[in-house]
Amino acid sequence: MGTLTASSQEEIALYGTEVPNSKPFPLEEVQTTDDNGITRVTGVTIPTLTAYFPPEGVANTGKAVVICPGGGYAILAITHEGHDVAKLLAANGISAFVLKYRLPKDEIMQDKRIGPLQDAQRAIQLVREKAPEWGISQNEIGIAGFSAGGHLAATLSTHYKDPVIANPKHTSLRPDFSLLVYPVISLKKEMTHGGSRTNLLGSDPSVDDINRFSNELQVTADTPPAFLVHAEDDTAVPIANSEAYAAALKQHGIDAELITYPEGGHGFGLNNKTTQDKWFDHFLSWLTKH
Repeated sequence: MGTLTASSQEEIALYGTEVPNSKPFPLEEVQTTDDNGITRVTGVTIPTLTAYFPPEGVANTGKAVVICPGGGYAILAITHEGHDVAKLLAANGISAFVLKYRLPKDEIMQDKRIGPLQDAQRAIQLVREKAPEWGISQNEIGIAGFSAGGHLAATLSTHYKDPVIANPKHTSLRPDFSLLVYPVISLKKEMTHGGSRTNLLGSDPSVDDINRFSNELQVTADTPPAFLVHAEDDTAVPIANSEAYAAALKQHGIDAELITYPEGGHGFGLNNKTTQDKWFDHFLSWLTKH
């Protein structure tokens, strides 16, 4: 792969010839777009990053964000929770990388519980190692996630000290900040999104697995700061998820900002149609402070 210029976009394979934790299985990647222009991807076996760099005429801030689209660990809502967000970040001088990660599936993975996390850790590792080449500051690389992608982003933020990928250069896998939009945080039954939990851990998960992947329980003094967005009327992923994570961060003295809206439901991406307020503007202000 050649050097990427500031305005170019390129799909980059996360791994070389071998994808870790994979089993041979004839799964076909499928991309569909509905009448609302929402594109969904399934069947990912070769995870990738799509890079968006600040275009010519836009000052490069040196910051970067890896974006994890949502979809209940069953699909990837890759347009409105991925590429649209990346384009807006790049337009504001922030390099962005849409992560097309593997969805947990026993047929293609030896251990489906860690498959998505492997891809998220590898994404941060790759961007950090390529940062000098791409005009990115190595200590200003964040992770963003929507819904189940928010769970993945929060899992990376709380499990970066436990590598589930090869890391021969001992590259830091810790995101420097996180953006979590209507995220699944907890896998406790009373709070979680049932489909995400079942897809990741199976229909009868152990207490240890539930606790391990309930990220409000995994926060430490080294967990990166977070900016969270959630609607109070979200019936798919209760706002209690964001509230619990923000509270855990604050208990450890870590900056956490939670933007809430009375309405908006779930899955609104960049645009909550019930308000003229743009959470993205608040995020940019918060990021500038960091």
